[in-house]
Amino acid sequence: MTQSLMSNRLLVVDDDPALGRLIKTFAESAGFEVFATKSPVAFAEKARVWCPTVLMLDLGMPGTDGIQLLRGLASDRCPGHVILMSGADDKVMEAATQLGRARGLKMSGILQKPVQPAKLRKLLAQFQVAKALLSADLASAIATDQLFLEYQLKLDCHVARMTGVEALVRWRHPTLGIIPPDQFIPLAQETDLIHKLTDWVVVAAAKQMAAWHLHNPALQMAVNVSAKDVQDLHLPDRLHKHCRNAGVDCAAVTLELTETGAMREALQMMDVLTRLRLKGFKLSIDDFGTGFSSLVQLQNMPFSEVKIDRSFVMQMMDNEGCNAIVEIVIDLARKLGLRCVAEGVEDETTLHRLMILGCDAAQGYHLSRPVASDRIPAFISDYQLMRGVYKTPKPSLPSPFTNARAWRRRKALPRPSTESPTFAPLSAAGVS
Repeated sequence: MTQSLMSNRLLVVDDDPALGRLIKTFAESAGFEVFATKSPVAFAEKARVWCPTVLMLDLGMPGTDGIQLLRGLASDRCPGHVILMSGADDKVMEAATQLGRARGLKMSGILQKPVQPAKLRKLLAQFQVAKALLSADLASAIATDQLFLEYQLKLDCHVARMTGVEALVRWRHPTLGIIPPDQFIPLAQETDLIHKLTDWVVVAAAKQMAAWHLHNPALQMAVNVSAKDVQDLHLPDRLHKHCRNAGVDCAAVTLELTETGAMREALQMMDVLTRLRLKGFKLSIDDFGTGFSSLVQLQNMPFSEVKIDRSFVMQMMDNEGCNAIVEIVIDLARKLGLRCVAEGVEDETTLHRLMILGCDAAQGYHLSRPVASDRIPAFISDYQLMRGVYKTPKPSLPSPFTNARAWRRRKALPRPSTESPTFAPLSAAGVS
């Protein structure tokens, strides 16, 4: 089961593996889940996808130093507490702390080298989170509107237009700050708050969608639901009521369920999923490719969409295996009459490749980060102005299945510029 902020996650980077092992040992004994590395690249990637509670980084690493890592964490809006480690003098440490704080990071401590175990324990104890306390906090958050939604845009690859958004719930905790969904949703599932949380998200998303539809009636909305939600026989009626009360057509709403959850207790879920489709909702299998679903179940269950997991999409241009999986899923979806969405699109080259392969839609940081609702209309307009008149790419890139030698030659060529006029990244418009 996915761990969360409630399980206390610690991410460590230091070029001394022995120190990393020491910190890992002490932190795990204090109840932390720990990932320690000496690679700045691995640290930055893990910080982006793992959402650690606490990050400890060495300022004086060779190659990529701690200041550069702080800059990257700030760019990714990392919500974790940052602890600096170094043998540098106090003035350097204070300057680095002030720099991180000015960039919006939670600079929460300094650990001088050589590291003293007693001080390490005391520092980590400040950030341990009690699950029972946060469970009560989450119940209160749902009741008192501490929750809010951000939205990540989806690109229709066939017409190069932003035609949909995915609603992503956040928690503005009064003392811990902004908590992203993958850090508190597991807690909601464990404590049976998930049904109330899902209802809150659908009500808020439907109200926002109704407001957008006054000017953009074609905009689609995706909302995540959990496997536990889909075990509730009353879910279809409840969600239909929420949309009806907001004046939103259920056909404009896609409910996303992870592959692992979708294929569990298939008979019970078939009842709920079929009734959701009858009421007009679209259904999407999220994170496809990471579970062990049966193709028979995929064919028989009433899904309308498949989302390719980001782990394959992000590596497809450098890993022939990932590229092959993406090709297969797109082809499978097309043959089963399902819409195919790729998530985790991080650069223009990947987007171009997905368009050529015939993927229906794409989302990822290259296209849009999650943003507040009031930024969505301008975001869509700016994107259309930048893209202008779009024509589907004609030249087909060689497939590793049909021409492995040509594939290797293409990989050896210089990558096309991400600043090309046809596919300029959206950040160029000043939107991030």
